[in-house]
Amino acid sequence: MQQQPGSRVADNGGDVAERVRQVIGEAGCSQREFARQIVMDPSKLSRSLSGSRRFTVAELARIADAGDVDAAWLLGSGAGTAPEPAPVPEPSSAARAAAAAAPDGGRPLQIVRETVRLIAENGFHAVRVADIAEACRTSTAAIHYHFPGRAELLEAAVRFCMDEDTARRDERTAEVANAADELRQLIELQMPRTEQQRQQWMVWLDLWAEAVRSTALGQVHAHYYGQWRTTVADVIRRGVAQGVFRGVDPEFTALRLTALIDGLAAQVLAAAPAGGGGTSCEDMHTALTAYVDTELST
Repeated sequence: MQQQPGSRVADNGGDVAERVRQVIGEAGCSQREFARQIVMDPSKLSRSLSGSRRFTVAELARIADAGDVDAAWLLGSGAGTAPEPAPVPEPSSAARAAAAAAPDGGRPLQIVRETVRLIAENGFHAVRVADIAEACRTSTAAIHYHFPGRAELLEAAVRFCMDEDTARRDERTAEVANAADELRQLIELQMPRTEQQRQQWMVWLDLWAEAVRSTALGQVHAHYYGQWRTTVADVIRRGVAQGVFRGVDPEFTALRLTALIDGLAAQVLAAAPAGGGGTSCEDMHTALTAYVDTELST
C-alpha cells in the first residue's frame, strides 16, 4: 500500500539516513545549508539523520529533488536483516513531467517562493493549492508530493522568509562591531519598505492568525519568534558589555522592543492599502530609534 506524503518512513536499519547523508555529501554544502535548500528545519534533519526522528515521505521527495536522485533509491532495502522500507508514493504522470522541468533551485523552492507571494497578495486562507500549482506551471499532485497539506506549506513559507531574513541580516551586520550600530541595522531590516520585506511581514501576520487556532503552528511560531528575540537579546547583551547600552535586562528589553516592532509593522501594513494616512515606515523608524535612544543608549 502506498504511503501518504505526510506519513513517516521506517528506517530501522539506518539505511535511509545513510543515503540522505550521501546526498548531502554529494551536494558539497553544510547540513544546515542543505536543510535550507529543502525547506526543512535543520534540527529535524539532524534528528532524522541520528535516528531519533523518522523522515516523512514528502521530506524524502524534496531531498531526492535537491540531490537529483531517484526517491525510490533513498528508500532502497538495507543490508543484513534490515526490513524492507515502505515504497515512496508514485507521482502522477503530470507530477513526473513537472519534476523533469523543475526550475533552477528545484521544484520545492519554487513552490515555496510562489506560496509566499500568493499569501502576501491574497492571505493564506484565500490561496488554494490549485493557485500555487498554476503559478508554478505544475500539477496539484506535484505540490502535494512535496508538501502534504496547508500547514506544511505555511510552515515552509515562514521558514523560507526567516532564512532570507537571516541571510540579509548576516550580510548587513558582518562588519559591524558596535552593538548599537548592529541594533539599528536590525531595526532597519524589519522596516516593511521593500516588496520582499512586505511579503515576509504578510506571511508572518498570517502565521500569527493560524497559530492562535493550531497547536502545531503555535509551536512553529514559538520556535521562530524565540530565535528572533534571542538574536535581539544577544545584541543588547553585547551592547551592555561594550558600554554603549545601559545595564538593562537583555531578555526583558528584547521582549519590549520586538513587541514594539511587531505592533508598528502591523500598523504600517494596515495603512498601506488605503494609500494615505495611518502609520508610515518613517513613523515606525522614528519611534523605534527614539526607543533605543531613550531606553538603551548611554
